[in-house]
Amino acid sequence: MQIGGIQRFSSIDFPGHLAAVVFTIGCNFRCPFCHNLELVTGEANTVSEKSVLEFLSTRTRQLEGVVISGGEPTLQQDLSDFVGKIRSFGFHVKLDTNGTHPDVLKYLMLRQMLDFVAMDIKHIWSRYAYAVGLQSMVIEKIQQSAALIMASDIDYEFRTTVIKDFHDPQDIITISKQIRGAKRYVVQKFIPDKTLHTAFRQKLTFERSDFQKISAEIKKNVQQFEMRL
Repeated sequence: MQIGGIQRFSSIDFPGHLAAVVFTIGCNFRCPFCHNLELVTGEANTVSEKSVLEFLSTRTRQLEGVVISGGEPTLQQDLSDFVGKIRSFGFHVKLDTNGTHPDVLKYLMLRQMLDFVAMDIKHIWSRYAYAVGLQSMVIEKIQQSAALIMASDIDYEFRTTVIKDFHDPQDIITISKQIRGAKRYVVQKFIPDKTLHTAFRQKLTFERSDFQKISAEIKKNVQQFEMRL
């Protein structure tokens, strides 16, 4: 595993669980608003898998879960082995993913290796390549991952980091329709202080009030709509 860091304690990254967060290096997206620059570009200082596992082995009574985030964890060839080692300590496992590798998701799900999946929905389907900084992409992979997650019996959420002049409230309604029937859809705050593209450091996030008028419309499409703003 290529690991670029670990957050030793979090009460907010794994709903219902006190957790550590492990950050993997590398991503196949280049989202201009991304704030994990070193992880995306591969410039982060590496942390050995051995040291991470040694730390986790000492926290089996203090922590309940481990979040594997990134970067994009599903790019890691030994992800399933790493998850297995974490689960051997008795931890619940949450995976954060961009959804580009439904085959990896399916493999982990079939083996009951995940307890929670958080998948980012960056934008409406027609603007996805633009939103993730690519010339083109296979949107069907994202759609397959969303369908897999929704059909599973594990807990999950879809989430969108919302940015003024990049999204508008109507986009959020459209995204909720794209994942119609989903258990939970979350809009979360954009943090502009460090972004992949410097122009985004001047952009603003939305406020809760920006979505209050349309929340009823969004709730027609998803079971739960949450604003982490």
